[in-house]
Amino acid sequence: MNRSTERHVLQFCHGYDGPFLDCARQYASLFAGSGYKVTTVFLTGAADPEIAAGCASDEVLFMEFSSKAIRGLKLGAIGKLRKIAASRAFSFCIAHRFKPIYIALLATGLPVIGVHHAFGDYQRGSRKLFANLFRKRLSLLGVSDAVRDDMRRCLPKWPTGRISTLYNRIDIGAVQASQLPGTQAREALGLSLEGFIVGNVGRLHPDKDQATLIRGFAKALPDLPVDSQLVILGKGRLEQDLKALAQTLGIAAQVKFVGQVADARRYFRAFDVFALTSDHEPFGMVLLEAMAAGVPLLATACGGAKEVVESVGVLFPLGDVEALAQGIKHLSTLTDEQRHACADLMLTRLQERFSDQAVHDRFWQLPQVTDLTAGA
Repeated sequence: MNRSTERHVLQFCHGYDGPFLDCARQYASLFAGSGYKVTTVFLTGAADPEIAAGCASDEVLFMEFSSKAIRGLKLGAIGKLRKIAASRAFSFCIAHRFKPIYIALLATGLPVIGVHHAFGDYQRGSRKLFANLFRKRLSLLGVSDAVRDDMRRCLPKWPTGRISTLYNRIDIGAVQASQLPGTQAREALGLSLEGFIVGNVGRLHPDKDQATLIRGFAKALPDLPVDSQLVILGKGRLEQDLKALAQTLGIAAQVKFVGQVADARRYFRAFDVFALTSDHEPFGMVLLEAMAAGVPLLATACGGAKEVVESVGVLFPLGDVEALAQGIKHLSTLTDEQRHACADLMLTRLQERFSDQAVHDRFWQLPQVTDLTAGA
């Protein structure tokens, strides 16, 4: 590739809530030193200079549409993106989630790499039809093999090379530098300084299945160290139901609901175990953040979480309270030496598979990318 000639990539994102600001950073950083300039466009969300600064992009634009304004045909967004695309010499577009993919394909003549962060995006017949209509210009990435395989099942006539995996990833050094020491993190969250802490971070939603986590913790509790706690960071519609469950099981005093915590990954070193009980998590960025903190992992053996945790943590069948309890009890018995060995194993996994550098190298080998950049 001749890097002396400036080329442009359009990154089109639905919004910057939750993990999606870092998704924008992840993909923009792939082009560092490549000769490509990245323009990141957010479909929704107010213009914010702090958000722009966090995107690792050469240029950040905010369309500022409301969710209501992008229902239906999305003609306003299509027109606005068409003007942006016409004003710069873009080589191709990377679009995150279905609505931005839809808008990018209708607004531009660019090749589009569509990134999918969830299951079921092509189960609807109308979406299958749309994807097939634009198959010559559209290629797809899933954030895990599980998401990739879900799309391949929905689009069986597509060549497998047009639907690939590109893992989510973290800047390991930056994440670790942001994480508070264990004692300081416990003090900030109001936790026992000496107790055994099982941590969970996520929306209080059926998909996250914290009910199984509470039941598993209750079953394990008689065999856990004195002053053990289950700590759940997050909020959602199931909060009262989950609190009632803990009360019914007689463990309300041992289950702490912290609520929504900004930049929760800063506090992961407060935990002795990080548990993720989600129903078919597409990926699980929190797992990478817990790995960076050196916290042993316990997760359901399904979805993208299995790909992250397998061989470096403990997996259990979805909804299996007994297996979850056994996993918690096992991890509570780890010696300091075993915990250090586990941390080293997880760090190696991060570096080899889920670091910015590892995924950067993988990205530039993808057939979708080599086809678009050949001869550039």
